[in-house]
Amino acid sequence: MIEFIYNRFKSFGFALKGIWILLKTEANFKVQFIAAVVVTLLGLLMQISATEWILQIITIVLVLAIEGLNTAIEKLADFVHPEHHKKIGFIKDIAAGAVLLTAIAAVIIGCIIYLPKFL
Repeated sequence: MIEFIYNRFKSFGFALKGIWILLKTEANFKVQFIAAVVVTLLGLLMQISATEWILQIITIVLVLAIEGLNTAIEKLADFVHPEHHKKIGFIKDIAAGAVLLTAIAAVIIGCIIYLPKFL
């Protein structure tokens, strides 16, 4: 049982290390993280409702998580096939498209939450 708990803490540490690596090395993740901090501060300032907080938090986490997966896919693809390859490019484009979709959804959700408060 102690080994099980120890291994869970160890896994948690690896996950935190992954987030730290994303923050240190990935420009897109940094931009999205800063945007997350800004909208969080805006939420506090505008005193958004509990439901709006739930939607905002889910949206923030989704964008950051998909960006992390996109980065992992890109790094793995570059490791497996360092030279330019049409199929690798196809895979990377699809992963980038997933990030774009979540970012568009985040902007729409942000507009739904904040535009009425500014108008």
